[in-house]
Amino acid sequence: MSLDWIYYAISWILLAWHSAWDAIGIPDSAVLGTNWAWILAIIFLVVTVRVILFPVFVKQIKSQRAMQALQPQVKALQEKHKGDRETLQKEMMELYRKEKANPLMGCLPMFLQIPVFLGLFHVLRRLNPDPAKNNKDIYGWTIDQFNSASDATLFTAPIASKFGSTAAELAQLGANGTVVKVMAGVLVLVMMGTTYLTSRQMILKTGWAEDPQQRMIQRLMLYGIPLSLLVSGAIFPIGVIIYWVTNNLFTLGQQQWVLRKFPPPVTATSGKPGTSARNGAQPAKTGGLFGRSKPAAVPPPPAAPKIAGPKPGAKPVNPKKGRPAKRQG
Repeated sequence: MSLDWIYYAISWILLAWHSAWDAIGIPDSAVLGTNWAWILAIIFLVVTVRVILFPVFVKQIKSQRAMQALQPQVKALQEKHKGDRETLQKEMMELYRKEKANPLMGCLPMFLQIPVFLGLFHVLRRLNPDPAKNNKDIYGWTIDQFNSASDATLFTAPIASKFGSTAAELAQLGANGTVVKVMAGVLVLVMMGTTYLTSRQMILKTGWAEDPQQRMIQRLMLYGIPLSLLVSGAIFPIGVIIYWVTNNLFTLGQQQWVLRKFPPPVTATSGKPGTSARNGAQPAKTGGLFGRSKPAAVPPPPAAPKIAGPKPGAKPVNPKKGRPAKRQG
């Protein structure tokens, strides 16, 4: 299947933002060795994509809240079908279907951004100022736009260069190999660190899943993906790494806002977010945005009835007075 529609869409957004920054006076020439109009175009490509995907992010939060609420039932099923993995999986799938919870929804925003990442990777890889390469008629770019993007740099490192660029590729881009490796290496480390922080932020706020499959996915996202970037980052153009780092920073800010404004439910037993109530004790649900549950307010204990004292100036009351006289033997 042709992916040209993705490449055209990514190119259109990049060119639109570049034209916008150029129109408001951001210089297209290098300042401090950086073509800021193109760097900002990549950054605001992230903003555009994240705004489009915000409804999906809301569904992700809803799914995570639903999965948290189901943890006591999941744990009960694990105890009931201990040693019978096939029955356990069948019962858990039925539980998820009944409660309309999707374990994979937590990864959906990341999966939807993969085409954007691949599209940007492909477009930037085509930026080659070598006249022998017939790349200048790609995806709606004019010759001037293509030449401008091919010459775009971040602190003198071309955005189309990468850590693993060959000497021939660096020569075509007019780049210094040492500068490119240092800049790309620093960005790859920042990319790994911010990728780890985005996963850690969500896990610390929502807690580790009781379901072994969910926990395995959490561990993969927390450790596996950042470590894989140490190798794969060498083939990413610097412009793509800028996109990835910006996307991570956007995710950190968005998750922090959502988790602070709409925190995970507090359980009745521990009072900590992200932990499951034991013995089936669940706080009363009061609804709320993203389908979260709030613990019902506990009414204060009733106050002891007040006993009216004697009025000022009144004679003391004799408690013995008025009692019936004892009957004499």
